[in-house]
Parts: sequence; structure tokens; C-alpha cells
Amino acid sequence: MIQQGFILAAGLGQRMRPLSNDKPKPMVEVHGRPMIEYALDQLAAHGTTRCVINTHYKAEVLEDYLQQKCKSMPFDIIISREEVLLDTGGGLKQGLRFLDASQPVIVLSGDSILVDAPHIKTLQQMESAWKPDTSDMLLSLQPLDTMVLTPGVGDYMLKGGKPIRTPDHSGKYMWNSARIINPRIFDGTPDTPFSFLQLMDAAQNKNRLSAVIHEGTWHHLSTPDDVKRVSDAWDVK
Repeated sequence: MIQQGFILAAGLGQRMRPLSNDKPKPMVEVHGRPMIEYALDQLAAHGTTRCVINTHYKAEVLEDYLQQKCKSMPFDIIISREEVLLDTGGGLKQGLRFLDASQPVIVLSGDSILVDAPHIKTLQQMESAWKPDTSDMLLSLQPLDTMVLTPGVGDYMLKGGKPIRTPDHSGKYMWNSARIINPRIFDGTPDTPFSFLQLMDAAQNKNRLSAVIHEGTWHHLSTPDDVKRVSDAWDVK
């Protein structure tokens, strides 16, 4: 079992304003719960024993919440605060110093929501597909035709079962931000801000990038309208 987790929660959430005026985007409530709580619950259900969460914008709000939340979580929560925003790659690299670099890590987004398919646990599906001998990174891909409530773009296609990024958005899948990584992918990377996309492309070029198709739904929440649509739909269920 992969027991290390990381939740990305340091973004500015500018498109989510005014809901994020006084709080970081992961603390915006969807169906009565902060977005980040859904990721925390998934890691808890999976058996995670240690989780790093990076913070930056309105960091105190999120950190105060996590301090209370960790009392009811079955794993340790470690905060990696970014005084200077380190982007999606640099932030992960900084936070990984709190984890075992010899073991893989499940990485989730704190500002979107993955929903398990019936009888299929998302993280269990990903872990079952993880093959460290042949892959340095595994992505969870969302079929565009399942994205009904929130917008998506086709940034990946599959060729021979392997994910290939499509910069022109002609692919049939969108990466839903969930991934399993080998920490060694950060060897030789700078300690300054950089994009995780560079590492994804590097893994693809080395034929060390793999993927699973997420069979549940994914809510890619960018704006207050997205939050309202998803919350309203949840109320109907």
C-alpha cells in the first residue's frame, strides 16, 4: 500500500473570487464542506499514514482548519508553507522533504473533487495500476464526456495505452490532477518555482509515464458558478 500523500493547496484561486477573497480556494465550501475535505477523506479511507499539504495564499485560514481537522484524521498532517509561491513543481519538491524519498507518493488536488465510481475506489484503482519498474509517474485521466457540470479540455490522448499530451486540446481526456509519483523525478530540478508539467513531459519522453481512466466523476472547480452547479446537483441526489 502506498501510505504517503500530498495535497496541493497553495494556489491563489483568483478565478474563484469573491468566494476566495477571505480564504484559500481549498476552503471554499461545496455542498457544505471545504473542497479539501474530500481529498483528506479519500486519503484517510485509503490508509494513508502521512500527508503533506502546501499552503500560501491566506495560509493561516487553511492551517487553522487543518490543525483542528488533524485531530480526527488517522494520519499525520505536515504543513509546507510557501512564503514565495513555488508553482506546481517547486511546491511539490519543497514539501517532499517531509516524506520518504524512496517510496511513491499519491498526490491530489485540494481545489477539485474526485468522486469514486460505484464499487471502485479511485486511489485503490491507481495503486493497482502503479508499476514502479516501468513508470515514474501515473496519471488519472478523466473522459471529457463525463464532465457534465464543470468544463474540461482534452489535454491527453491514449496511444498504445500510454498517455500522450495534446497541446492543441484534441485529446479525449483531461488530467484530473490525481497522480502517483516516484520522488526521484525531482532529482536535478531547481529549488526555484517551476511547473510540474515539465516533469510530466520528461516522463512521457522517457516512456516512463502511465495512466488509468477514472471511472467516477470529477468536478473541476474554477469559478463560483462551478461551485453552485455542483452543490445544486449534489442536493438533488
